[in-house]
Amino acid sequence: MKLVLATHNRDKVGEIRGILSGLDVKLLTLDDFPGAPVPAEDGETLEANALLKARAIRAFTGLTALADDTGLEVDALDGAPGVRAARFAGEGASYAQNRARLLEALADVPEARRSARFRCVIAVALGEAERERVARALAARPRRDFGARVDPALGVDALVGEGLLAGSITTEEIGAGGFGYDCVFYDPTAGRTLAQMTAAEKNARSHRYRALVEVRAFLLELGLAEEA
Repeated sequence: MKLVLATHNRDKVGEIRGILSGLDVKLLTLDDFPGAPVPAEDGETLEANALLKARAIRAFTGLTALADDTGLEVDALDGAPGVRAARFAGEGASYAQNRARLLEALADVPEARRSARFRCVIAVALGEAERERVARALAARPRRDFGARVDPALGVDALVGEGLLAGSITTEEIGAGGFGYDCVFYDPTAGRTLAQMTAAEKNARSHRYRALVEVRAFLLELGLAEEA
């Protein structure tokens, strides 16, 4: 099966490739499809945005497409920036600008109240052949929840997985690795920020990892992929 990763973000592509390694799936990215659309992420939920992106790239390429949307929920900010984490400092904001905006918003918040969580939703918009295979598999497993999304015109349209990582926001940037909010997100289980971890360490515990593990299991159980 060919699977298009609906992103140009090389950091994200690297994470996804690492986590899905070992499957007999050919991974492509938007760099392989010049002129691919960049749909507006105007959904009110992470799932809505992930589905929107995956379906748009499926329509453009004719192939099964995978897209994700990640939110950072900070309790002291009533769940903000949430679904707008990538543009917290405004449209087109850089990683550094978003982090600066977050630290500024939390400047007067004590450590005990800086709890937060990363939430990631991954949608796999199925191509025609994959839809038929999944429909048959689901018919044989009516009680198993595969996170399937159904479209009246298409039947089984997409698979959806979700992952969550709980932690807290630091008072300053710590660590040089990772990207996005990694250097201000502290993982209490590891005792480090995500930016202080190696790629392998982060991939073994991140919110995206947990969502992808669920999606990977779906692909294997539904017969869309096999261990290479």
